[in-house]
Amino acid sequence: MVDVFEQVEEELRSDRYKRLARTWLPVAGGVLLVALIAALAFWGWDSLQTSKADKASVAYDRGMESMQANNPVGADAAFTQAARDGNGAYKAMALMARAGIAVDANRIPDAIARFDEAARASSDPLLHDAAVLKAAWLAMDTETLARIEARLEPIAKDGRPFSAFALEALAMARLQNGQVAPAREALVLLKNGLDTPEIVSQRADLTIAAIDSGAAANLKKIVDAQRSLPVAPPASPAAASPAGPAPAAAPARP
Repeated sequence: MVDVFEQVEEELRSDRYKRLARTWLPVAGGVLLVALIAALAFWGWDSLQTSKADKASVAYDRGMESMQANNPVGADAAFTQAARDGNGAYKAMALMARAGIAVDANRIPDAIARFDEAARASSDPLLHDAAVLKAAWLAMDTETLARIEARLEPIAKDGRPFSAFALEALAMARLQNGQVAPAREALVLLKNGLDTPEIVSQRADLTIAAIDSGAAANLKKIVDAQRSLPVAPPASPAAASPAGPAPAAAPARP
């Protein structure tokens, strides 16, 4: 009799296991299939990004070589490819290089557009803020003061990598639009700021002297000097990382 009960219990247990298997095996199989698809998708995406980065790197280096060979047409074509194939740093740096070529050719609206694209292409504060700063200097003669302020104020905040340069540009834009008192006040703060780069402090001192002597009428020459500076991007996007030196294209120097 005991054997009969044990046999019945074993059969019931077996039926229960079978029901559980029929219920959960398809679910487990589906989960494993989704995980496999996700892993393959990530591998494919990562491979694509690596391939694109490699192509962008080659195109960017070719653009730099063309610039050194004084071939702006070839450089622009190479940087265009780098911007198309790359993302993040490569795209931003390629767009900034194209902006520099446009500046050299006196195509200022095109240069502003390229710098704006570069700012949107990268979340790296060094690259983003550098592009915004250069675009603002170029746009001072054609955009309203409100628009220039909208460009510069976000990158002029404490902690931003080019805060002092942005504050200087804001002061110059306000001075250009007749707001002499607030411009002078901002320049005094820059001149005396402990964290102000020496070059910015020196320029602020010279501009304050020009305001006080009534020579600020020559302001347009200063802005034009800022605009005409060539853009010299780093040899590679890695040079613009926070661990590396600041990009050469960023600080505006009259």
